[in-house]
Amino acid sequence: MNPAEHNAPARPAGARPLHADAARTLREWTAPDPAQDGLRRAYLDHLDEHPDGMWKACRAGHLTASALVIDPVGERVLLTLHRKLEMWLQTGGHCEPEDATLAAAALREATEESGVDGLALLPGGPVRLDRHSTPCAVHLDVQYAALAPPGAAETVSEESLELRWYRYTQPADLAELAAVADDSVLRLVTAARHRL
Repeated sequence: MNPAEHNAPARPAGARPLHADAARTLREWTAPDPAQDGLRRAYLDHLDEHPDGMWKACRAGHLTASALVIDPVGERVLLTLHRKLEMWLQTGGHCEPEDATLAAAALREATEESGVDGLALLPGGPVRLDRHSTPCAVHLDVQYAALAPPGAAETVSEESLELRWYRYTQPADLAELAAVADDSVLRLVTAARHRL
């Protein structure tokens, strides 16, 4: 073993397959506009430069996976009042060693944080990308949308203070959302509505 390998930080088990899946997902994703394509390319550059770019330990920033939970008829979205950030957000968070894919990470996070079993990601891959700063580092969030099954009942997790369904199909609904959520959530809701 050479000295550089001996001093290198340990990567979680499964690091390479998840890293490779993230790069493949981003290469294959068709961005909806030039700004999103610029983010897509920046995420790919980040992965090229940081073998640990999927993990919270990467202080230069790391990819995260989130999913906007949508009710079965497509009229409401479920937001979580994040315990640490005290903001209304979509479900999501850091990738874990057991996540085989970005999509699996987004689905796991959505299931854990919403308490809803049987979620299904909308086809077509990510809905959008969002880069933002958090107390731990810069998050390069890959955002999906997930449909809840009929009769879904949410359960507040340890990471949330509250869960709440918000309508989003009418202009007045979006105004109500804008009163509690930031622009990144509104952009995700709009993109998910177009995907539906």
